[in-house]
Amino acid sequence: MHAKAVALTTRPEGMPTIEDFQIVEIAVPEPQAGQIQVKNLSMSVDPYMRGRMIDRKSYVPPFQIGEVLTGGCIGQVTKSASPEFKEGDYVSSMFGWREAFTESAEGVKRLGDIVAPASQYLGALGMPGMTAYAGLLEVGALKNGETVFVSGAAGAVGSIVGQIAKLKGCTVIGSAGSDEKVALLTTELGFDHAFNYNNGSILGHLKALAPGGLDVYFDNVGAEHLQAAIMSMRPFGRIALCGAIATYNDTAPRPGPNNLSMAIGLGLTLRGFIVNHFDHLADQFRSDMEGWVTSGQIITKETVYNGIDQAPEAFIGLFKGSNTGKMIINF
Repeated sequence: MHAKAVALTTRPEGMPTIEDFQIVEIAVPEPQAGQIQVKNLSMSVDPYMRGRMIDRKSYVPPFQIGEVLTGGCIGQVTKSASPEFKEGDYVSSMFGWREAFTESAEGVKRLGDIVAPASQYLGALGMPGMTAYAGLLEVGALKNGETVFVSGAAGAVGSIVGQIAKLKGCTVIGSAGSDEKVALLTTELGFDHAFNYNNGSILGHLKALAPGGLDVYFDNVGAEHLQAAIMSMRPFGRIALCGAIATYNDTAPRPGPNNLSMAIGLGLTLRGFIVNHFDHLADQFRSDMEGWVTSGQIITKETVYNGIDQAPEAFIGLFKGSNTGKMIINF
């Protein structure tokens, strides 16, 4: 059996292009002892992958030229030579960017009974949701009734951050890159305030919408957003450093925030994190988030492309603001 997959052909310089990727055919052999064969149903497309396309040391190794990319996906077992899995089991793995695979069962996690469409276990019920949950509640140490600012608030992580904060009785402000996304935040997702960061000063928006200052800033964007948020923090505020998508395609380092000294007098906490730091919260997260999603307390948004051939275009779209909520490839 064979399947289509996506390989990296060149390391992008600046904004990735379609020519940086190639659709290839890979073998999907019969499973041997301890292995399973899986047909992928949905695949995650994530901004952090851009960093892995650079040949540098990081918390995950870089992608190699000519190799099939990897990433989060949800699939179903089609054949099993492992006593731990049976045909039809829903599974989560990092063997995305391919239509199907045969691998050791050790690298795959059984999802068990699922209460929502499979793709949502790549979004609100998966890594982005867990990132939002841990980043806001643990890193941001959120307290009920606080004022929270979320950048990139219409994305997969930001849209969940804001909704969790609302569940905790907070005042929530979000930024997004278009008027349509701003309207979505306030009309559908329950944000108290939102603004288009392409229109006017970010700091000016924050001063107008949070005149008393911010308790928590959840940073998905970095750069000017981070500088404006530091200027707007209350004493002992917390900043959860989740991402810096504004800088991911830079070809030269840009100056960092020039107001970091404010963190001293204000007693601010700026803490970077990745979701794997909080694996111990996985069961608690799934229980809470499944309850919130199935009850309608959290609304999930997806931008869906169909077919593995569309994966490069979907990935590039992340950096052009093409997605609302989670960017997904369905097979």
